[in-house]
Amino acid sequence: MADENQNSTEGNAEQAAPQFAIQRVYTKDISFETPNSPAIFQQEWKPELKLDLDTRSAKLTDDTYEVVLALTVTATVGDQTAFLAEVQQAGIFTIGNLPASQLAHTIGAFCPSTLFPYAREAVASLVNRGSFPQINLAPVNFDALYASYVQQRSQEQQAEQAPASSETH
Repeated sequence: MADENQNSTEGNAEQAAPQFAIQRVYTKDISFETPNSPAIFQQEWKPELKLDLDTRSAKLTDDTYEVVLALTVTATVGDQTAFLAEVQQAGIFTIGNLPASQLAHTIGAFCPSTLFPYAREAVASLVNRGSFPQINLAPVNFDALYASYVQQRSQEQQAEQAPASSETH
């Protein structure tokens, strides 16, 4: 009897344990443009780089999610665009037994952190194939970006509720 209770307790503990697994990492979309070539190759190479990041996610099944990290890197020299590299790096993740706040953090910060090195390598490869000097994108703190996003959403919700609560009837 004691063994049965112990086994059922272990089974519940295994079910309640958080789960995280990477099922697949893949490139969803990729694009590279050099709108001002070959003239841009004749100019002194002092680029100004701009990095835009975006993430989105979709629930595939009860505990399976697709997370997509979209990177757009734009290099300009003077007022001309040297290149535009766009990469959508995606992953399918199994995530289970997490409270809603931890699940949101995992999807919004941890998964993009996992995908970023793949996206960074794809951008570096595209830039190299375009015969531009190598670029190495700096690491991104997705935890800080996610915290900023949560704080911004909280402020927006408070602002929406404030006018409604100050109305008199």
